[in-house]
Amino acid sequence: MYNNYFFIGVAGTGMSAIAQYLSGKGKRVSGSDRLFSKTEKGETQIQLERAGIECFFQDGSGITTDTEAVIVSTAIEESNVEYQKALSLNIPIIKRSKLLAEISDSVKTIAVGGTSGKSTTTAMIFHILEKCGKEPSLITGAGLATIQKQGLIGNAWNGNGEWLVIESDESDGSIVNYNPQIALLLNVERDHKEESELLELFSTFKSHTKQAFIVNSNYAITMGLSQNDSYNFGTEGNPGVKGSDFVQDGFKIRFKVNGLPCSLNAIGHHNMENALAAIAAAIQTGVRLEDAVKAIEDFSGIYRRASLVKGDDSRHIYVIDDFAHNPSEVASAIRACQNITSKVIAYFQPHGFGPLRFMHQELAELTAETLRPSDIFVIGDVYYAGGTVNKDISPSVVSDYILSQGKQCIFAGDKAACKEAILSNASTEDCVVLVMGARDPKLSDYAQEIANEIF
Repeated sequence: MYNNYFFIGVAGTGMSAIAQYLSGKGKRVSGSDRLFSKTEKGETQIQLERAGIECFFQDGSGITTDTEAVIVSTAIEESNVEYQKALSLNIPIIKRSKLLAEISDSVKTIAVGGTSGKSTTTAMIFHILEKCGKEPSLITGAGLATIQKQGLIGNAWNGNGEWLVIESDESDGSIVNYNPQIALLLNVERDHKEESELLELFSTFKSHTKQAFIVNSNYAITMGLSQNDSYNFGTEGNPGVKGSDFVQDGFKIRFKVNGLPCSLNAIGHHNMENALAAIAAAIQTGVRLEDAVKAIEDFSGIYRRASLVKGDDSRHIYVIDDFAHNPSEVASAIRACQNITSKVIAYFQPHGFGPLRFMHQELAELTAETLRPSDIFVIGDVYYAGGTVNKDISPSVVSDYILSQGKQCIFAGDKAACKEAILSNASTEDCVVLVMGARDPKLSDYAQEIANEIF
C-alpha cells in the first residue's frame, strides 16, 4: 500500500468510495474528474473535500512527483492526459479493482456479488452489522441515506470493527480478485457478459471464499454453486434463511423470515430477497437471526433505489427515481410500482451503446411481458459519456418490439422530448412516474424536474 494516491475520475461511485476509505485510514488522497469545474464546485466535489480529498480539474495539475500511485477505472482510456502524465513520471498506474482487492485482503471482508441488487444488499448488511454493534467499514456503489445525512456521499465508511463490507463487480471480471471470508451470490443473469462467462467468474469467486459462500435458493443456476444449504437464503427449497408470506402495501413490504415477522420501508419482491441475503450474511458474522431481523426494519434505503422524489397520497400520484439498468432490474422496478398504482409511466435511459447492443432483446421481451395495458414505457436516447464507441444501434429496436406485442411504448429521443411524452401521458391521479437509468449523474435532477412539473 502507498501513502499518496491520485484518482483519475474520483467522482465516480466506485472510485469515490475507495478514495474516501483510504482518506479515512490516514492516507493522502487527491483526484480529478471531468465533471469538476474550475469556477464552481458541485455537490460531489464539496463532499469529497469534506472527506479530506483534494480535488482538481482533469488537466494533469494534480499529479506531481510526490504522487506515489495513480488509480484508474476501466472508463479511463490511455489517451487521457493524466494517464499519460503518470506514464511520463513513471508513477504506478493501478486499476480500481486491484486496489480494492488489496484493501479487502487486509481485513475480514464480506463481498456481495451478482448481476442485480448488489448495492442494496451491501448497504443492508452494513446497516445490520452497525445496528448490532459490529462497527463495520463499507465500500460500495451507492450512498446510504444514513451516511448522506452527515454531508457525505454515503458510499464509504471507516468503522472500528473487524468487518469490511464491499460490493464486488462481475462486469469487468474483477470479482475473481477478491478473497473474502463471506461471499454472497444474489443472482446470475445475462448482463454485460453471457451466463456461461458469469458462471465461470462466480465459480472462481466461490473458490476464493474462506468461510461461507451464500447463494439464492430461488434459482437453479445459483444453487448449482451452493456450498451449504444452511448458508443460503430465498423463498424456495430449504435455505438457512427463508422468506415467506410476502405482501406489499404501498411503500412498505411485509414478510416472514424463518417465521419471524419483518417489515421494511421498501417496494418490490426483490427487496425481500435482498433483505434475506443481508440477514444470511450477518448471521455468518455471529449476529443472531432475531437481532438481524429487528435491525433491518429501520433500514432507510440508498441513493436512487426506488427513491420517492415526490408524492401526493390524496391523489395517489408519485415520482420515483431508480438505478435500474438491466432487463431484470427494469422489470422488477416496474412490477414494484404496479403494486402502488393502476398506471405506471416508466422512463428508461439506456446507459451505453454497448450495453444496449448486448441486452436489447431481453430488455424488449421482459419489458413487454411486464407492462400492463394501462402502463407506458418511454425510452430515451442512449447516454453517451464520451470516448470511442460504436453507435450503430438505436433504442427504437426496443420500442418497436414492445409495440409489436400490443403494449404502449414511446421512443421519444432526448430528455426534453421524453419529459414532454411523460407529462402528456401522466394521469392526474393513481399514477407512478418511474425514472430509470445508470451512469448519467443528472438523472436525479431530471426526476426532480418531472416532479416539479407534475406537482
